[in-house]
Amino acid sequence: MNFWETITGSDLSREWKAFEVRAEALPAEYRAAWETVKANLSLYGDFSGRNLTPIVDGALGLLEEAASDGQDIHDVLGDDIPGFCAALAGGEGSRNFRDRWRQQLNRNVACKLSRLGG
Repeated sequence: MNFWETITGSDLSREWKAFEVRAEALPAEYRAAWETVKANLSLYGDFSGRNLTPIVDGALGLLEEAASDGQDIHDVLGDDIPGFCAALAGGEGSRNFRDRWRQQLNRNVACKLSRLGG
């Protein structure tokens, strides 16, 4: 990856397009699960989403392997897909973007209040 790709995010666009091409080859119920997994994992992404690329690749690989083995999607992901995604992203209680924004806001407010008070 070169500097230009890092700045523009074109490398991420290529990777996500490749993920989508791979997902199109999945059976219908697996594609629906893929969309749910993507939506739930996006909560744990950083600003660019680079931290999610290996996680998404692994999740898609799991779906591809399970589909090729003929497993039922509920046997693979269970009934709690958001919990499955939280576990993939670093475990239950891992910080999502709302937590990071809340912490940043609290830090900024505390900084402003300390300037006013002191």
